[in-house]
Amino acid sequence: MPTVTLHMTWEAEADQSLGLPSYETNGSAGADIRANLPDRGTISLAPGARVLVPTGLRMAIPEGFEAQIRPRSGLALKYGITLPNAPGTIDWDYRGPLGIIVMNAGSETFEIGHGMRIAQMVVAPVVQTDFVTVESLDDTDRGAGGFGSTGSR
Repeated sequence: MPTVTLHMTWEAEADQSLGLPSYETNGSAGADIRANLPDRGTISLAPGARVLVPTGLRMAIPEGFEAQIRPRSGLALKYGITLPNAPGTIDWDYRGPLGIIVMNAGSETFEIGHGMRIAQMVVAPVVQTDFVTVESLDDTDRGAGGFGSTGSR
């Protein structure tokens, strides 16, 4: 697979022993990101609540790329833990702290522990678009058909 170098630095209070984001398998598209809690404790997330979870990291994404932050499927299935803005986009020119917005869509309080893998990051190329007004659009078989217009299954 092609690789892109993403430079990262630690926040002053971060626990560097947790390591940088990492791919859990050779075939992983997303690198796991860990909660890096300043007090090394936990965050209790009530059903329906959301919180900004610190990672202790800042990064420099190469120009022409973005970092997409996505939920971890296991947390979503087992506990209802998701990211309300998924996928979240981090633009190449942002240099602030990396925080992950986590939401509990489950029915029970969820404990986010220090070092827990809370999200995954996919780095992807970006194509910027020229937006142009035209008099009409070309026709397609689908046309203006919206949600569910291509079949019931």
